[in-house]
Amino acid sequence: MEEELRRAAFGDSPDLAVWSALRAGSSRARWLAAVVLGGQGHYAAAATVLAALRHDPDPVIASLSLSTRASHLRQLGAHHLARPLDGAALARVRGADAGDPDGIDAAGARTDALLGLAADSLGAQRLGEARRLLARVETRSWRAEVRRGWVTAELELASGRAQAAVAPAEEAYGVATGRKALRHELKSALVLGTSLVVRGTPDGLVRGRRLVECELNHSSLKGLPPLIWPSALVLVGHAPTVGADALGRATDALSCVLRRADAVSRQAALDSPWMPIGLLRSGEPPNADPQANFLTD
Repeated sequence: MEEELRRAAFGDSPDLAVWSALRAGSSRARWLAAVVLGGQGHYAAAATVLAALRHDPDPVIASLSLSTRASHLRQLGAHHLARPLDGAALARVRGADAGDPDGIDAAGARTDALLGLAADSLGAQRLGEARRLLARVETRSWRAEVRRGWVTAELELASGRAQAAVAPAEEAYGVATGRKALRHELKSALVLGTSLVVRGTPDGLVRGRRLVECELNHSSLKGLPPLIWPSALVLVGHAPTVGADALGRATDALSCVLRRADAVSRQAALDSPWMPIGLLRSGEPPNADPQANFLTD
């Protein structure tokens, strides 16, 4: 079972149905299932699993569960709720033992917590603090390299340095693609495409639009709504031939995500300045600017 769950969480099968794994005897299997469910936008189901696993006697699983829940909250714009969970995740893990290919170990848990804290700071516009936290990150797995690339690129975008965002985004995309980690590859394509679009050079605009449009189509095919709505919003205004269709896809995906969210997450999303909730009310995104912080994971 674990090998199949790893393929769903970190490999080529992010659309796999993992509901039966929620009853697995292994806490690691249940955590992997929660990761998959989050990627599919089933935030409420994932939250239930993660709430129990945060008290697991294995400190690595407990830490990873806290930071995973924080990641899901950030995806809904609730950086302020994610921050204490990431802090608790960092406090739970001891040592920095590595060896798991996907970073399901003490080193990976520590890295996830630090990257989460950096992303929380980014969401609060504490950019200097985010840079200091990023400087503490040690990448000892492919997943850590990819996620560091995402947060670094997003930090550069938030700092108005789109040119500097391209290199870490490109690196993350290369690592995820080489690993055949589909969900991570698609998220990396979104981050890289956004960085290229914001940089705005003629070649970058063409490549960036193509990357995001391809990623949007693939995310839709695999049923990954947390990637669909931000991808669609990047295309609005930057790809005139698909802009109208993209707006409808963003609305549908965001509606789906909120329907599948737990009450706390849903309310946090409705209250968040980062979430384009106006899209659901009026059909007009309040901020389709790809420099907006709706990428953070």
